[in-house]
Amino acid sequence: MKAFVLKDKIKPGTGTAKLYYEEVETPKAGAGEVVVRLKTAALNRRDVFIRQGLYPGIRVPSIPGSDGAGVVAEIGTDVTGVEIGDEVVINPSIGWGENPDYPDANFSVLGVPINGTYAQYIKIPVENVFPKPKHLTWEEAAALPLGGLTAYRAAVTKGKVKAGETVIIPGIGGGVATLALQIASALGAHVYVTSSSDEKINKAMKLGATGGVNYRQDDWVKQLSIISGGADLAIDSIGGETLKDLIHLAKLGSKIVSFGATLGPVNHLLMPRIFFKQLTIMGTTMGNRNEFIGMLNLFNEHKLKPVVSEVYPLEKVEEAHEQMEAGGHFGKIVLEIPQ
Repeated sequence: MKAFVLKDKIKPGTGTAKLYYEEVETPKAGAGEVVVRLKTAALNRRDVFIRQGLYPGIRVPSIPGSDGAGVVAEIGTDVTGVEIGDEVVINPSIGWGENPDYPDANFSVLGVPINGTYAQYIKIPVENVFPKPKHLTWEEAAALPLGGLTAYRAAVTKGKVKAGETVIIPGIGGGVATLALQIASALGAHVYVTSSSDEKINKAMKLGATGGVNYRQDDWVKQLSIISGGADLAIDSIGGETLKDLIHLAKLGSKIVSFGATLGPVNHLLMPRIFFKQLTIMGTTMGNRNEFIGMLNLFNEHKLKPVVSEVYPLEKVEEAHEQMEAGGHFGKIVLEIPQ
């Protein structure tokens, strides 16, 4: 089969490792496994970080890619409930374990060190494949798994979002943030967003956001406080100074859920703002099997569709990565796998 292979580990800050497009051995299904012929895959920021040496547990050679959808092509022994020809999406959360609060020590995310979805075929445990939602295209299906799972755990499991609550999501446009907006809006929350792009704010409002503010304006925090009334829940992938702004915007007894830190560490955090407001600040990432099922059920029930920003052929994956790093996209960047 054809696949992109990461062969080099590099030190952080020294550049970006090349991906090699080459012929590799097609995987065979073992006990409890299936092989899926992939139709589509999708990019995540994790893929870029791995190439830059910014992610733990990198092993080479291995095939990147966490998100994918396709057709079951082979079934191993001891597999039930799945048949050849089934259309499936893949849960990239591998080996979470039994504790819903945090993953086991051997937990991994599909795609480095476990061979991922930048390939024509993938071998995966049968418990990690689920029926593709019928209302989704192949491109939309591939855009859903990692971002949808992360957003669901942040908004529903951790954030416990409720109808009528106010949710603030800074930096709208990325895959997880956009999916979190769709989830919170579908559950009846009033969602407010921020972006450096008025166009992205307008797109977010078409997806269900109640309003938004351009954070390039000096008084954006004040503006957002006025129009939103403050947050019952903030879902943050940015960190840095933005986390302090979210603490300022937080209502008494509210929650902040963090799953990223694109702006880096938080400096000079004023602790009284946290304890006098009785805030709960939680970290989260990925999710377990039951949360993946809950996320799929929510998307099926509300007929939600992930936003696909652009579609590239697999052969142009490095160009797609450059687009992701440029940051102009809204939603997910998807790869079409050659058949």
